[in-house]
Parts: sequence; structure tokens; C-alpha cells
Amino acid sequence: MIKTQLIKELSKHFPEMTLQEIKKAVDLIFSEISSALAKGNRIEFRGFGAFFPRYRKPRCGRNPRTGESVKVEGKYFPFFKAEE
Repeated sequence: MIKTQLIKELSKHFPEMTLQEIKKAVDLIFSEISSALAKGNRIEFRGFGAFFPRYRKPRCGRNPRTGESVKVEGKYFPFFKAEE
């Protein structure tokens, strides 16, 4: 589901809210999730799953155009685990 589909679906469940209000709320929620992940925090949605930062170790990659070896730095990336 993409963001516009989410906004349309939420508008069906909350007819008293305008599309602009729903869009602003969705943007605020996504912004809070992003900033929490950037700080290294875990975000859990009960009955759905959790987002948390996971570390990817430095590695040697390849440039697909030239085939040349490239050093890729270690970094954190958002990871989602569905609730069982």
C-alpha cells in the first residue's frame, strides 16, 4: 500500500476529517517513525510488527557498470519484522 492509498483508506474510516487533515496526520506519524529510527529506537505496532535499525557491516561491493571493486561503508538501515 502506498501513502495515497493509506490516506484514501483512512478517509473512509474517518469521514469527519478532511483529506488535508488526514494527510497531515500521516505525514506527522511517518516523520516521528523516521526520527525515532534515526535515533536508534525500536517502533512496535501491536498485532502488526516492529521497525528497528539494523547494522550492515562494511563489505566489498562491485560497480555494475565497470565491474570495479568498491568499498561499501557499514551503515544502519530500517528493518521490519512482522508479528507472528
